[in-house]
Amino acid sequence: MRKKINQNGITINAIAGTYVVFLGLNIVDNLRQGFRGFAIKRYDSDEHEDVWLRGMKTFETIQASPALGETFVSIKHPIQGFQWSDYSAKPGITYNYKVFCLYGEPSDLQIKADAEVQITTEHEIDGIHSVFFNRGSIATQEYARRFLNKKPSEAGKGAYEWLSRGLLEALINFIGRAGTGDELYGAVYEFQYGVKNKNQYDDILLALKSASERGAEVKIIFDDVEEYDKKGEAVGPRVANRAAIAMVGIEQLCVGRCNAKLMHNKFFVLKKNNDFKAVWTGSTNLTENGIFGHSNLGHIVEDKDVAEEFYSYWERLSKDPKIDDSYRKLNMDASPIPSELKTGTTTVFSPRGTKLDALDFYQKLASEAKNGLFMTFAFGMHQKFTDVYGNQDKVLKMALLEKAFRSPNTKEADEATIARIRRLDNVVVAIGNRIKTNSFDRWLAEIDRIIPKLHVYWIHTKYMLIDPLSDEPIVVGGSANFSKASTDSNDENMLVIKGDKRIADIYFGEYMRLFSHYSFRESVKKSLDLEKINGPQEWKPQFLETTDKWIEDYFSQANDKSARCLRRLYFSGENTE
Repeated sequence: MRKKINQNGITINAIAGTYVVFLGLNIVDNLRQGFRGFAIKRYDSDEHEDVWLRGMKTFETIQASPALGETFVSIKHPIQGFQWSDYSAKPGITYNYKVFCLYGEPSDLQIKADAEVQITTEHEIDGIHSVFFNRGSIATQEYARRFLNKKPSEAGKGAYEWLSRGLLEALINFIGRAGTGDELYGAVYEFQYGVKNKNQYDDILLALKSASERGAEVKIIFDDVEEYDKKGEAVGPRVANRAAIAMVGIEQLCVGRCNAKLMHNKFFVLKKNNDFKAVWTGSTNLTENGIFGHSNLGHIVEDKDVAEEFYSYWERLSKDPKIDDSYRKLNMDASPIPSELKTGTTTVFSPRGTKLDALDFYQKLASEAKNGLFMTFAFGMHQKFTDVYGNQDKVLKMALLEKAFRSPNTKEADEATIARIRRLDNVVVAIGNRIKTNSFDRWLAEIDRIIPKLHVYWIHTKYMLIDPLSDEPIVVGGSANFSKASTDSNDENMLVIKGDKRIADIYFGEYMRLFSHYSFRESVKKSLDLEKINGPQEWKPQFLETTDKWIEDYFSQANDKSARCLRRLYFSGENTE
């Protein structure tokens, strides 16, 4: 849900997802002089209480030595920025946000103008599309405060529930829809979330076994590719997949996909009463780290045609085809790239032709963004997208990366490319990180993982938002990375959704949640790295500004090296059509 209001010289552009409410803010020129920042109060219709939204930055003259992890109400230590997000929202609740403009000395702040907006968050399950994001941020101050920075295996059930944030529960519920006479077909890359996970409260493999015992026909294809490294050690999920399947005792429900390069799908198709009903897809591998650790999502499509398209793809996978031109052609024929994208849902299945038609399609969509482009990259940014991001124009382009390079062999070149594009005044990039020390800016140290060995720490989602705040937003997402291998070699699936503002709002809020989270952590890392080279550095954002100098970048496009002015215009709804 989205709502924009203009009151008393203040603009509030509210975008509500399921667990996030994003506020894009703006003020008229005559409110700029002496402006110290925004205070925001929220009224919660569920809890029936008014609360001041809080932050960690303070005026040094008022609070110079806060305790580690301490937060402060915005009426005394205002928000010096033109966007704010409420991450404590709950699905299906109406909230009132009242925004105040503060002026004067830090010790005697005065309200000069205020505005109020009412908005209702989205229900998790509603309509054709439902999407479930985990926290995706084990490295977080809130986790450190709540669970004393213990790994969830030590902290217990509550930690897992908090990290899942409904993702695991949604998949268990989806599997639970399959009863007597129904059919459930799955294709899964990492298929290991079984009874060995002693501390968890739900179990996906056991849920599939229970569905079978209820009388549903359950058939799972799992990645069973036999591959070894130079030392002769097995790589890939094959060994762990087989062990988990045997442990739960569902061998009769499962068949291995041996001839793949990477059977990277994570989907389930539900058929009830001989009718195709729905499909579960997304980026989430069925592992402890996939569900609770790095960022992931599950996406349900309640559409007969889409479910049937996924089932046809499942049938092709079930024959365990080799990755050759004939198999690629079958996928291309089943999901042709549209010459003009239709309103609704388009499916794209891989592997496809070696000319990378799907990747070219995604690049074309990205290059046609009119005002806003938002993408996640789990394994570096392909050249097709560095070309898009490297185009200096008036489109706000944001990129959230796990790392700045694709592989050790290309690390230097890719880091240089990312450094070049992020210097453009319409591009903002954040790279996954954590706060490693208690000594910096009174933040608590954060853990970086929930299991000892992992391949991805932070960003595992694969999605793109094109003009998400417009009336015709486009959401692209699924199992496939925006890479060559995910197009011409791997078994993958993607959804391209046009014109669904509800689902775009949910994706947008979650994108901004993680982007803000990791953008700040990257700035901390840079400061700490500078300290190692040059000694202690002054980090200006540590305290709030006591003059209105902080707003200059937000109102000067000519000198807008951090895209702050462009972000203010886009997020406040001044530049979204």
